[in-house]
Amino acid sequence: MKKNILIGTGIILLIFIIWVVYGMFFATPVSPPATASYSQSGLEINIDYSQPSKKGRLIFGEESSGALQPYGQYWRLGANAATEITFNQDVTFGGKPVEAGTYRMYAVPGADAFEVRLNSETSVFFGAAQPDYALDLLTVQAPVQKTDSVVETFTIDIRSANTGATIAFSWDDVLLTVPVALQ
Repeated sequence: MKKNILIGTGIILLIFIIWVVYGMFFATPVSPPATASYSQSGLEINIDYSQPSKKGRLIFGEESSGALQPYGQYWRLGANAATEITFNQDVTFGGKPVEAGTYRMYAVPGADAFEVRLNSETSVFFGAAQPDYALDLLTVQAPVQKTDSVVETFTIDIRSANTGATIAFSWDDVLLTVPVALQ
């Protein structure tokens, strides 16, 4: 009898381990990884993030309304692992100086503007964990621009601008932009 219980428990444990390994390494993620890249006039910017989808949900709004990402709360600018941005040279990000390097990038949404922040804590696998706010390097205000159409999948684009580049964050009916220029 004990032998049958041990065999049954072992089989259940083995199935569980296979399921976890499959989910971590082989299954297509619900929010797939993406990269936004820019390279022009000696400036290179790379952003690694994951792309959640709207799926009929209220994305930004009050917590009492059931918003996926409530106003005033940490958002990793994507899903899964923390979003990271890399600059190959010293730049200004939203008009504020930033040294070349890799940074964790996140936001705190608001109805009229998002606070987009750069943080020196990098290589964070579980991006839902809030950052060490003492490691924040800067905060810029990105005004909310409402769009006429709904963007189903969260997207980060880096576009050329007169003085460098503009990083555009699009999801639902919200568009945010942050200018980046060489120092």
